[in-house]
Amino acid sequence: MKILIVNPGSTSTKIGLFEDETPIFEKVLRHTMDELAGYEKIGDQYDFRMELIMDALEESGVAVNELSAVCGMGGLVKPIASGTYYVNDAMKEDLASGNFGDHASNLGGLIARAIGDKVGAPAFIVDPVVVDEFIPISRITGHPALTKRSIFHALNQKATARKYCKEHGKSYDEVNLVVVHMGGGISVTAHEKGRAIDSNNALDGDGPFTPERSGTLPVGDLAALCFSGKYTHADIKALIKGKGGMVGYFGTNSIMDLEERAKTEPEVKLVIDALALQVGKEIAQQAVAMCGKVDAIILTGGIAYSDYITGEIAKRVEFIAPVKRYPGEDELAALNMGALRVVRGEEKGKEYK
Repeated sequence: MKILIVNPGSTSTKIGLFEDETPIFEKVLRHTMDELAGYEKIGDQYDFRMELIMDALEESGVAVNELSAVCGMGGLVKPIASGTYYVNDAMKEDLASGNFGDHASNLGGLIARAIGDKVGAPAFIVDPVVVDEFIPISRITGHPALTKRSIFHALNQKATARKYCKEHGKSYDEVNLVVVHMGGGISVTAHEKGRAIDSNNALDGDGPFTPERSGTLPVGDLAALCFSGKYTHADIKALIKGKGGMVGYFGTNSIMDLEERAKTEPEVKLVIDALALQVGKEIAQQAVAMCGKVDAIILTGGIAYSDYITGEIAKRVEFIAPVKRYPGEDELAALNMGALRVVRGEEKGKEYK
């Protein structure tokens, strides 16, 4: 089975070709800010990125007519259950219109569908960030005007959970896990017998602060900032996502650089320790969502490469369950496995409605 993967990001597009589980081609197409400046909306970049992808495939000798499937990074669609979805006409319309948000990942499904149509292969997305398997009580915030939304790193979390289960001879739908994705955003999620029943809003809501996001803030003080006259709505949004967290404190989102500075700068070490504490507290919250019945706590994402931060987290939460570490994230491989399960008939592809 040959499967082409398309993963558009804000300033790059990653493409990869797999033969069954084996990667045989991978390339990162980088896009400068000048190249993207002429596009008012991300959706307007479709033709630009499609041309670059097709040129790269041709230059690399990839025979697209031999593809068994094409899989794109899941975009902002309506809340859906976990799984591998066909990019049908209804999904195509929502991705193209940006009805649920304008994000680079929307282009993944659109480009996958176009290439698939061209070569007569099915097109999929797998576990987008809007996967929603919350139980009803997880949605309650404390005020009827606001409802908690499910936005987390579903693709990497689900893939890493399955990897853990495979290594330990377990089935994903029979274990309880707290999975922590730690990157530019941090999501901490309760996976109860195959369903993500609760999580912090990793995009622009609550939970631990991150390299560039503020996480949970004192709401009264935040309300005061909003009406202080010093900030616009756009300023507040940037404070929450983009200029929060480590960027807000130190002007950088590089955990590696900050760890080095922490050796001689006590104020940097203090904030790094606070990040580890907040992640640990969120893990404990998600353990409570499963009544404390947790088989393992899994740490993944780029920050999981840090021995220091993962060690600080582990010493605070290992009383709950064993802590396992899977550093980094391989989104191309995770997308391939999602598509491969359907193409092989191991799992039924889902229809978006």
